[in-house]
Amino acid sequence: MIRVVLVDDQPLVREGLRALLDRAEDITVVGAAADASAGVALVRRERPDVVLMDIRMPGGDGIEATRRIVADPGLRHVHVVVLTTFDTDEHLLDAVRAGAAGFLLKDTSPDDLRAAVRVVAGGDALLSPAVTRRVMRAAAAGPAPRAADRLAALTPREREVLAEVGTGRSNAEIAERLVISTATARTHVGRLLAKLGARDRAQLVVLAYETGLVSAGQS
Repeated sequence: MIRVVLVDDQPLVREGLRALLDRAEDITVVGAAADASAGVALVRRERPDVVLMDIRMPGGDGIEATRRIVADPGLRHVHVVVLTTFDTDEHLLDAVRAGAAGFLLKDTSPDDLRAAVRVVAGGDALLSPAVTRRVMRAAAAGPAPRAADRLAALTPREREVLAEVGTGRSNAEIAERLVISTATARTHVGRLLAKLGARDRAQLVVLAYETGLVSAGQS
């Protein structure tokens, strides 16, 4: 059973999300909070698998709440999905940099919402091709200082894999393009996470663009 916590300041949104998620036999909502501070406290108490986090709320924004959850060593297994009506590059990039494993708009369909929870609970990042392109543009527009230095520890093959991850490709797609097995692609991604100190695949996408390994025009 996938355990979910909801953090949103609108009661109607919280109850709507709860109703949609509770329809799934493998998902249960274990709690909901109306502001960021209460949300962090609830996550620390319930230790869910997935948090659906609004961005703009009283008591601190969802980006900062995400950052606090990700920074807590006792919550390493918790995956945050930022759920918002805002889809600007600034919000998206900030969410990923804060440690969010995914980003969904509030007009996402019920089936896609439930599927997203399952994907993130399984340890994968939730970045659709369209969202990945927005991350690309935002990251490429403002590269992090000395970001390229982080590539020094990578082998040529790991750089190739990172570039493929940066374009939003799955392990199976990477395996096909590089003529390797899916298991080998998965191993390379795991090594990239460890070497680059990235929490998940979403942060690898940002790094691929901040380091200039991938450009916004690539696909």
